[in-house]
Amino acid sequence: MRSKFNGILAVALTLFSIVLHVAAAEKLNVLLIVSDDLCTHLSCYGDPLVKSPNVDRLAARGVRFEHAYCQYALCNPSRASFLTGLRPDTTRVYDNAIQFRKNVPDAQTVGQTFQKAGYFVARVGKLYHYGVPAQIGTDGLDDEPSWAERINPKGRDIDDFNMIERIELTKDGKAEWSKTTSLHQLGATLSRLPAAGADEEQTDGKIANEAIGLLEKHKDGPFFVACGFFRPHTPYVAPKKYYDMYPLDKIQLPTVPAGYHDTIPAPALQLKKVEGAMTDTQRKEAIQAYFAATSFMDAQLGRVIDALDRLKLTEKTIVVFMSDHGYHLYEHGAWQKQTLFENAAHVPLIICAPGKTAGKSSPRTVELVDLHPTLADLAGLSIPAKLDGISLRPLVENPTAAWEKPALSQQMRAKSKGYSIRTEKWRYTEWDGGEKGVELYDEEKDPNELKNLGSAAEFKETVAKMKTLLEATKKPH
Repeated sequence: MRSKFNGILAVALTLFSIVLHVAAAEKLNVLLIVSDDLCTHLSCYGDPLVKSPNVDRLAARGVRFEHAYCQYALCNPSRASFLTGLRPDTTRVYDNAIQFRKNVPDAQTVGQTFQKAGYFVARVGKLYHYGVPAQIGTDGLDDEPSWAERINPKGRDIDDFNMIERIELTKDGKAEWSKTTSLHQLGATLSRLPAAGADEEQTDGKIANEAIGLLEKHKDGPFFVACGFFRPHTPYVAPKKYYDMYPLDKIQLPTVPAGYHDTIPAPALQLKKVEGAMTDTQRKEAIQAYFAATSFMDAQLGRVIDALDRLKLTEKTIVVFMSDHGYHLYEHGAWQKQTLFENAAHVPLIICAPGKTAGKSSPRTVELVDLHPTLADLAGLSIPAKLDGISLRPLVENPTAAWEKPALSQQMRAKSKGYSIRTEKWRYTEWDGGEKGVELYDEEKDPNELKNLGSAAEFKETVAKMKTLLEATKKPH
């Protein structure tokens, strides 16, 4: 009798083991790729000059979101937000100094969600905030519980920092490119490095190498690999061949209408003297360097995609490509980030999910805070409670599905707090609850946001409706 029972038990245990093995095999992997400071100057987003063939490859494989927005156009607040699924007002992270767990110690990050589901979870490069370039090669403000493995490559671009040029103001008030003497001088400057050496010698090249190594080692899955490229974040690092792709005479500068700055609230822009002193040639050189760094990053992205295909993981892996926020390239007369204009808030976002929509775009407004619940949902995991974002799975399955959710971004500027709400037609922005000014832009007629309708009598009703929508969206779920 006991022998018969043991035989039945052995069969049952074998069947249970097979079921577990099949269940594990059916789990979709995740490859999350984040580019640092990347705006939508990309071919698949309609830029006629920028060469981004590998971002375009992913767009052909998945859903390209036309209107995706960060919650704060600065690295640390944005990354803390989308990696937790919590808005900046929940994490209370508004600068590049604080690690989010000091404010929300019990937050469950997307990395933790997948670890709890039995995934191998690792990151290479920049996912949480790093001071760039000084902290490259360190953990920066990383969150150790989010990952089972953390890899911090550092390339020759860091060793060659004394070859980096940055725009600085001379004593006579002119702007010029000058060699740097310290990595700590570069983080918030316009700086460039036509790099010596091959792609794979640079930091982003090494990041691609390490990401490929993780894919090879953990190809049997399930895995969650997060790959964080540093480019095109300043300094704009790229081997010279990428600079050669963008002759200065092909680069067109944005125009800023006379008197424009008088039409917007004072906190909306804070222009630096050195940037205002730049010549048009220097502006084109800065844009050239940014585009070169973009194409260099794109080439490293292509190497990772090639590895995914070579390892036959494409049909088993959810791939997300995104940036942490957008970037000004002289639009509105501004550079870099930390505004509530479309240029800084708008981000590239592409989601490729096996068996879902491919080669389509979605016109719906979505937010980066939606990333955590979306990945959990697409992978068949339980979505953690109390997240501020929601799953974008309905739009991954049907990019033009009905969708009423707007996108909310916020910013601190000159001690003023700004909030901006974006629908498919309108952007409404207010500073200090409207006391320091409001902005309203018709995105269909004025996509460059150069005509502020906020004080126009005929749009009073629209302003009131958008203000109500803003207040409703700011409330926690």
